[in-house]
Amino acid sequence: MKVFATRIIPAAGLELLEKAGHTVTQWTENKEMTVEERIAYCKDHDALLFAGGRKIDRPLLENCRHMKVVSLLSVGYDNVDLKAATELGIQITNTPGVLSNATADTAFLLMLSAARKAFFHHKRILNGEWNFSTPTANLGVDVEGKTLGVWGLGNIGYVMAQRCKAAFGMDIIYHNRRRNEKAEKDLQARYVSFDELLQQSDVLSVHVNLTAETRDKFNMEVFRKMKPTAIFINAARGGIHNEPDLAAAIEQGIIWGAGLDVTNPEPMQPDNPLLQMPTVAVLPHIGSATQETRNAMARVAAENIIAALAGKPVLNPVNHLYAL
Repeated sequence: MKVFATRIIPAAGLELLEKAGHTVTQWTENKEMTVEERIAYCKDHDALLFAGGRKIDRPLLENCRHMKVVSLLSVGYDNVDLKAATELGIQITNTPGVLSNATADTAFLLMLSAARKAFFHHKRILNGEWNFSTPTANLGVDVEGKTLGVWGLGNIGYVMAQRCKAAFGMDIIYHNRRRNEKAEKDLQARYVSFDELLQQSDVLSVHVNLTAETRDKFNMEVFRKMKPTAIFINAARGGIHNEPDLAAAIEQGIIWGAGLDVTNPEPMQPDNPLLQMPTVAVLPHIGSATQETRNAMARVAAENIIAALAGKPVLNPVNHLYAL
């Protein structure tokens, strides 16, 4: 059958699809497809491997209801109208698990970068400002022995907590829909209420999906409940935080700083004030961007397509989540 990929995909996934006898067409231009182009390509293919681009909305799905599966090269699925896909009988799949380490490492990197003002100091070098210094100028803060709060202690949140516990002896607290008994046993993680999470965290790392419940959750009202020394980390989805409120909270000293791998909106504009703040570190959504991880994601995405086109159960179904 015929598979359309919205980007050039890693060879590991491409080889699996071709070995299974499927023909793969990839979008190779460095620009987004128009709505008309997207529909035209999808109409001519049996499966869609979505590796970036505009949202997969109801109009697209209704025009391409013949498709057997949309395989996401991501864990997140907030860019898909799951209700429409399910009503039309189109399977949606994702790639959980294989990117947990890489994404957690990115959150860890952001924590240290914000705490030590790393991006700010790098800019000083570029600006020719590495000259006279004093012992009290532009100091960061330690994370050793501090409290890490995790909102969403699933696969990625667990690895982040594990890294912080092992490297810096950080105390772990978390808030979830459900208790994480493994984290409580292995990492001595303590379950707390959401308000307690805000009040007690020195570093608060977000690892939840973007839903109606989590959208815009971190706004000024929430930031005001955090410590003035707190660092906010978001390597999940930009829509979870209110970006003007975050900038204002840091500027006014309500919280210390932030590390963002995702922004709201995305991409971030180059004149965003957060980019000029010493205690802020921003990356362009590179959480899973290692060769090993992207190859693993491509293999999972391909395996989901191969299963769906063969009429077999897919490895990572997502459709049922729209009702949650």
